[in-house]
Amino acid sequence: MELYHNNMSVCAQKVRVVLAEKGLKPTEHHLNLRAGESHTPDYLKLNPKGVVPTLIDNGEPIIESTVISEYLDEVYPEPALRPADPIKRAKMRSKWTMLPDTGLHRACAMVTFAIAFRHQEQSKQLAALGPAERADREERNRLGLDAPGVAGAVRFHITMLDDMAKQLAKTAWLAGDDFSLGDTAVLPYVIRLEHLMQSWMWDDGGKRAAVGDWLKRAKARKGFAGIADYIDPKYIELMTPTGNEARPKVEAIVAGA
Repeated sequence: MELYHNNMSVCAQKVRVVLAEKGLKPTEHHLNLRAGESHTPDYLKLNPKGVVPTLIDNGEPIIESTVISEYLDEVYPEPALRPADPIKRAKMRSKWTMLPDTGLHRACAMVTFAIAFRHQEQSKQLAALGPAERADREERNRLGLDAPGVAGAVRFHITMLDDMAKQLAKTAWLAGDDFSLGDTAVLPYVIRLEHLMQSWMWDDGGKRAAVGDWLKRAKARKGFAGIADYIDPKYIELMTPTGNEARPKVEAIVAGA
C-alpha cells in the first residue's frame, strides 16, 4: 500500500485518520503542492486531477478522499467505521461524508486563503490553475475576507457547526454511538478552523459547546495521529497571527448571518 499525500491537506488528513484508526501504515510519498509536485507527468498518470491524496493498494490507484475512505473501510473492515444498519449508513453519507464534496471543501479553501494563504507567494501553484480559477484566487488573495463569496463560506462553516451541535446533543458521534467516517469526514475541517484561530466558534460555552467536547474526544483517539503527526509548524506560524487578525471581521460576518 502506498499513499501520495500532503501533510496539511485536509483531504489527506481525512484519509490518514482512517488509516491510523485501522492501524494501516502505507509507504508515504509527500508532495509539495506549492512546488507543483502534484502536477508532474508521473503523478498525473496516477491522479489525472492533480490533487491529493492518492492511495495505491495492490497496484491499483484510488483517488478522491471520500472514495478512498469508503474503500478502506470496506476492504479493511476492522474496526468498522460505518454503521451496520444500511439506513444509518445512508444517512451518514448524505449528511456527513458527502459534506466536503458538496460545498465544505470549497468553503474551507476560500476561508483558508482569505485569512492566511493569501499572504504567501503562490506563483507556481497559481500557474497550474485554469484561467477562471486563477482569476478567482488572485482576487481572493487581494481582498481577503472582503472577496466575493468568502462571507458565504464562513457561514457555511457556521451552519456545519450548528448541525454538528444539534446531532451531538442526541448521539455521542455524528452518525450514532460509534466513531465513524462521518466524524473523519469533517474532523480536518474543524481542525483547520482551530489552526486559523477561530475555535471561539465553539469554545464560548454556548450552543456549539458540544462540538468542543466532540473535538476533544476525537483528538484522544489513535486516529488523530493522522493529523497531529503531520502538522507543519510553518503553517501554524502563518495561521496564528493572520487568524487572530481576522477574528473581528469573521465575528462580524457570523453576527451578520
